[in-house]
Amino acid sequence: MKRYRLLAVSVLGVAGILLGVLFVGNINGNLVYFLTPHEALAQKADFEDGRRFQIGGLVQDGSVETTDDGLRFVVVSGPAEVPVAYRGSPAQLFRPGIGVVMEGAWDGDTFRSDTMIIKHDENYQAPDSAEGEPGDGAP
Repeated sequence: MKRYRLLAVSVLGVAGILLGVLFVGNINGNLVYFLTPHEALAQKADFEDGRRFQIGGLVQDGSVETTDDGLRFVVVSGPAEVPVAYRGSPAQLFRPGIGVVMEGAWDGDTFRSDTMIIKHDENYQAPDSAEGEPGDGAP
């Protein structure tokens, strides 16, 4: 009887370890790591060879310019600023003051990006009833 108990405990222990490894591995696969503008500027020498990385911060107010193939804007975090040239269509929620994570590489002093992730919250606000929602007497 002791052998069966020892075998059962061993099997459960191995199964627990395997489940833990799978769980932790999946969590790490879903995390998005990025450098702040301050960190990116401090580690710029590590990425001189065109190595891709992610940078995240807030889109600076008044810095967004539309170009023929995308956008130019500045990402800030504290006192550090990084000019970004984004190639492609911006995300629907993109606007000044919103948090973004960009993936790309350095091109001189500009960060060239082709991937944009927008930070948004889970709070949904319905449109104002003045816009003609059903049941408000609007046609």
